[in-house]
Amino acid sequence: MLIGIDIGGTKTAVIWGKEDGTVTDRVQFPTGPWQDTLDRCISILREAGGIEGASAVGISCGGPLDSQKGVIQSPPNLPGWDNVPVTRFFSESLGIPAFLENDANAGALAEWTWGVVKGCRNMLFLTFGTGLGAGIILDGRLYRGTTGMAGELGHWRLEDTGPEGYGKRGSFEGFCSGGGISRLHKMNTGEEFTAEKICRLAGQGDPSCLDTVETSARHLGAGLSLVIDLLNPQYIVLGSIYVRSGELFRQKMEDVIREEVLPEAGRCCRIVPSSLKESIGDLAALSVAAHKSHSL
Repeated sequence: MLIGIDIGGTKTAVIWGKEDGTVTDRVQFPTGPWQDTLDRCISILREAGGIEGASAVGISCGGPLDSQKGVIQSPPNLPGWDNVPVTRFFSESLGIPAFLENDANAGALAEWTWGVVKGCRNMLFLTFGTGLGAGIILDGRLYRGTTGMAGELGHWRLEDTGPEGYGKRGSFEGFCSGGGISRLHKMNTGEEFTAEKICRLAGQGDPSCLDTVETSARHLGAGLSLVIDLLNPQYIVLGSIYVRSGELFRQKMEDVIREEVLPEAGRCCRIVPSSLKESIGDLAALSVAAHKSHSL
């Protein structure tokens, strides 16, 4: 059995699952201060599904964090979670090993283990949700970089000006995230809409919302073109917004990619929505436990 802990800015989920990615049970509750949240996870694990037979605990959380040390380091969506030794807390409390990955890396592991791209050699998973980050599988292994910071594509500057994301105007995250799309629309129209509303109205033909989505889609294509030429992946998997509204983005994104990438690199790369959809958070946490328990 595997245990997953998915820590988000608004909610935390405790998940029980099998090695094949089957979720057998889950409990969700609002995220609070770190000590209260982790204590509640322990109470749930002991009182609900139990830990008997569990081989590992996998924890998925937004960064920054240090996966080697198992420490959460002040994520912007988790105020007060400063240098939290989360893996030590769980391993000492439960007596089983615990492991930590940022949510993009964990999402890449889940897609590579149980999704449509299962077992491919080279792929990326882009969150494309509240923020924009990437998990990277190269030659069949998760690539973290020298200090665990690989995949922070949202910090790339695509334009000198534009909506802010990841603390930088004109960034990839500024153009291609939920908050960024909302800010882009407000810059262009003065209207304060959520990305969900913008996509819904764009699907209904609203001209200003269509313009916002098309601008985002062009920048999505520009950013992915850099990824394709740099890493030559077989697949790029897009989550969240693209899962729900991919048809609004696809054509403009693909037009830019065709113009920008080396033809052979473009031909061998497929860009697909997450096949795990709304289960990605649960399976991401379980995949961290699965891979660490197998030392992969």
